Amino acid sequence: MLVMGVAAATALALAACGATADKNEGGTSGGDGKPVTGLRIMVPNTPGGGYDTTARTAAKVMEDAKIATGVQVFNLPGAGGTVGLQRTVNEKGNGKLAMQMGLGVVGASYTSKSKATLTQTTPLAKLIEEAGAIVVPKDSPYRTIGDLIAAWKANPKGIAVGGGSSPGGPDHLLPMQLAKTVGIDPRQVNYVSYDGGGELLPALLGNKIAFGASGFGEFLDQVEAGQIRVLAVTSEAPIEALKEVPTLKSAGIDLVFTNWRGIVAPPEISDADKKVWIDTLTRMHESAEWKAELTKRGWTDAFVTGDQFGTFLTEQDKAVADILKQLGLA
Repeated sequence: MLVMGVAAATALALAACGATADKNEGGTSGGDGKPVTGLRIMVPNTPGGGYDTTARTAAKVMEDAKIATGVQVFNLPGAGGTVGLQRTVNEKGNGKLAMQMGLGVVGASYTSKSKATLTQTTPLAKLIEEAGAIVVPKDSPYRTIGDLIAAWKANPKGIAVGGGSSPGGPDHLLPMQLAKTVGIDPRQVNYVSYDGGGELLPALLGNKIAFGASGFGEFLDQVEAGQIRVLAVTSEAPIEALKEVPTLKSAGIDLVFTNWRGIVAPPEISDADKKVWIDTLTRMHESAEWKAELTKRGWTDAFVTGDQFGTFLTEQDKAVADILKQLGLA
């Protein structure tokens, strides 16, 4: 937690520098064969979560493929991602800054009553989709998804489920939809919110929650180390990285759920800066290094840019708002 606090303080300092930097300084489309410089990616939650992993993977690929150099990734956590969202909106015209985000920020903007909204940002690209996973500590009494569901139905309020997003985010929506599918009133679910996978994991390992619901990619290292077990994944088909784990559907639960992640920039950036970002992200997406990461992490390629991503964001915003209204959270 102390490390996270230092990271947040550092992030604020970096963000302040960005606000006063010369927006024409550095940066190139890469059309001259030179790597792009001066790009910064804000992660609006704690280190170790899905946004953090995605942003740092993207930055590493840009470096390794010589698409960009010196890409800064920093964390500015808080309020389910809306602290970072507010900072992004405040950085109006700053074409060197972008924010890693996803479905969780869409929901948090409603449940946190955020003044800043994603509709104020500049859509750059949707990168990936990822299935969710239902996970338990290694010593959990629940050996199968059937065991867990039976216990959960018997005592919905007594079995705590944790997620790395605020109410309205994917880790919240997943157990709510799972509860509804298996016949549990979602309003009875004891959901514990953590600010990203970096906080969710120790809670799970420390048995503070009975099970977790989040993107499966956040747990691969711990699965390989034998610290946690995945009872089911939420994809349509089995996950290559977790071949022995059943899908919910194959376990007799009629639910498929996927999360997505993308990148947005502050409002009113120049057309030239927007082109630099989209061109850079497109080149990253086309690289062998990025394709290797998709395979390694089990991410589904969902790449769209600019206006197409903007249309998708508008649709997601409405869909999430409708769900949260049904739950009395928006």
